[in-house]
Amino acid sequence: QVQLAESGGGLVQAGGSLRLSCAASGSIFGTATMGWYRQAPGKQRELVATLSSSGGANYADSVKDRFAISRDGAKNTVFLQMTRLKPEDTAVYFCVMRTLTTWWGQGTQVTVSS
Repeated sequence: QVQLAESGGGLVQAGGSLRLSCAASGSIFGTATMGWYRQAPGKQRELVATLSSSGGANYADSVKDRFAISRDGAKNTVFLQMTRLKPEDTAVYFCVMRTLTTWWGQGTQVTVSS
């Protein structure tokens, strides 16, 4: 059974930075695609970034050049470094692990004030 635990969310002013972390339990982290999604109030959940086990990264256009996804295999952890944050980045951010099955974390709130 996989469990994902996000941390690092909070309140930040526009232009600031935050780093989200997601620690995964289990032994399949090394072969899984990891990712981050977000859901703003009243909106659908959307992809933010993914990182494959081979290191290929994919970003939503809205966060390219501002966010960076990375992973630490020794710690079974994926990170999302967020810079130059904007009020429209305000959302609950969810960690995702994907193999043949998809697992979701509980989410962490990110609020960017203007």
